[in-house]
Amino acid sequence: MTSTLSTEIRTPPKIAPKPGRVRVVRALFKYTAQHPDELSFQEGDLLYVFDEATDPNWWKARCGNQTGLIPSNYVENHGEEINFPLHEAARRGNLSFLQECLQQGVSATGLDQMGNTALYWASHGGHLDCVSQLLAQSNTMVNAQNKLGDTALHAAAARGHYEAVELLLRHGADSWVQNKDGHTALELAMSSAVTNAIQMSRSASLGNTSSASYAADDYGDDSD
Repeated sequence: MTSTLSTEIRTPPKIAPKPGRVRVVRALFKYTAQHPDELSFQEGDLLYVFDEATDPNWWKARCGNQTGLIPSNYVENHGEEINFPLHEAARRGNLSFLQECLQQGVSATGLDQMGNTALYWASHGGHLDCVSQLLAQSNTMVNAQNKLGDTALHAAAARGHYEAVELLLRHGADSWVQNKDGHTALELAMSSAVTNAIQMSRSASLGNTSSASYAADDYGDDSD
């Protein structure tokens, strides 16, 4: 009995890009898109590369608010790899980059090396559109504490980002959470508007229907 050997040539499967990582490269030359799925850029532009594996000659990247394919030989061969692109987008307030990360499968609940969520960084910068997008994606981490015990509400309150504070409170942020120094978001509040928003939220949670509002200076005077 004669055995026959298969002559079929097998090609290894392509490796899908790992969610949660993106490489930043700088354009060496100007490129003008030749097709609708390509990306135009200028010499010196920073490009965020999401996919190098599908085609080694054409990478999927973002520049500014645009996403498309770029010729790999038009950019530097080495570039910094960002391990937490969603956090970077949230920290910089780059909504389009943040949305791209989420579409690429980056988890909205991931933590960076200091235990911060992307929501923390968006709140820290007062980037309301990014805060809103992340809360819409998942609000399960709204009270997550980093290694210092700070929550997104601590970050927003400490920098006087009133609208971010209000948005976080509406999505269940707990103003009673203490950080490792024993401070609540109320104690870190940097404006009377933030103080008032947190006080009113506490009153509502305790069933107090009073509509009175208080400014931060009202608590500094013991006189009647």
